[in-house]
Order: sequence, then structure tokens, then C-alpha cells
Amino acid sequence: MIISGKRVLITGGAKRCGAELVKVFAAAGAITAVHCNTSRAEAENLCRSLPGRGHRVYQADLSKVANAEKLAAEVGEFDILINNASVFFRPGSAEDIAAAELYENIHYVSPVIVLNALFDNSPPEGCAVNILDQAVFGPGTSPYLNSRKKLLEYSMTLVQKWGEKNMRINNLAPGPMLPPAWAPESKMAKTIPVLPLKRPVSLPDVAAAVMLLCANDSITGALLPVDCGQHLV
Repeated sequence: MIISGKRVLITGGAKRCGAELVKVFAAAGAITAVHCNTSRAEAENLCRSLPGRGHRVYQADLSKVANAEKLAAEVGEFDILINNASVFFRPGSAEDIAAAELYENIHYVSPVIVLNALFDNSPPEGCAVNILDQAVFGPGTSPYLNSRKKLLEYSMTLVQKWGEKNMRINNLAPGPMLPPAWAPESKMAKTIPVLPLKRPVSLPDVAAAVMLLCANDSITGALLPVDCGQHLV
């Protein structure tokens, strides 16, 4: 797939990994639809900094399913979807324990809605990449991890159906990139030393992997770890 000229919807595109993805796709000539929830100012500033024209910001709280449907309708036709929006609380915290429905809606239900919207648009060639978490390679039944695994499992059921329309769907499982929002000063000191590469994952490397999954017409149904080897630990 030639990325230049394609319209790409990136959820959670205002900050952190999402902003890096927006920049890389815009640099490749794509027209970006930048979704945000509470970070509209950051999303608008990002769009103003991008090369090319036609970039737009779309605001929606994806914890509410109806908003995902509205987002897809407002964006209209698009060729590429990057399901990147996420939320993560400190494991075992009161917020984490109470967040089962929030995790489910943001990491599974809303992504499924926009995936189906892309399929219904039937672009001449289309693709989607779900940004998950390297933890999907391991055991665990927490609400957070379950929501990630459910999207992975669902996406794998779509591979054949999508292929019949010249559409591809892939998944990327990043490792530790940035400190979580609830621990901004964290050096990830417990995690980084156990990684085979002994370093955090770089945002450019994640963006390059997403671009590979979108651009390579022979890759579909993949789960690609970009985690400095964490899935092997």
C-alpha cells in the first residue's frame, strides 16, 4: 500500500505514541484524522505542525459506545485505521479495580465499531492496526488484559473476511515505551533491566513497525511484538 494520499484515522492521536504515529503518517503523505478525548488543544497544535493539508481533529470519549459510532460517521471515508486509544491505571488501585467497563469499551467495543466502519466503507485497499500490549503474549485475567486479548482474538476472526475485500488487519504489541500517566517520573527501573535489550522501546521504532504493517501488502493476521524482547521473558 502506498501511504501517500491515504486517509488514516488514528485514535488517541494527540499525545505520546499516538502523536508519533500522526507525525509519521503525515510525513509519508497521508491525510490524518486525529482523534482525541480530553486533549483537544494538543491535537489541534499537532495538526497545525503537520506537513500537507486536510488534517483534522475529532473529539470523542470512546468509553461511551455511542461516541465511537458518531466518530466513525463524522470521519466518513478512510483507508487506514490505527486503534491506539487506551487507558491504564496502576494495577490493583481503586481506579483499576473499578475500570472493567472502561477498559472493555475503550480497548474492545469502540475499536470493533470503527473496524466495522472501515470494512463497511470498502476502500479499494484498506488496512487496520490494533495497538495492544506485549502482555497479550502471557497469562492473566485482569480486566485490562482481557480487553486487550478480546480485540486480538476478534481481529483474527476478520482476516479471511477482510481479505476478500483486499483489506488487511494486523496487531502490534509494544513493550515499555514511556512512564504511565500515573507515574510520570518513573524510570521503569524494575522492567527495563529484565528486557533482553535492556532499554525502553522507542516511539520511532513503534511508528516504523506500524508503518510496515500498513505498507506491506503481504502481511495480514499478524501479531508483531515491538518490546525489546519482553514477550520472551
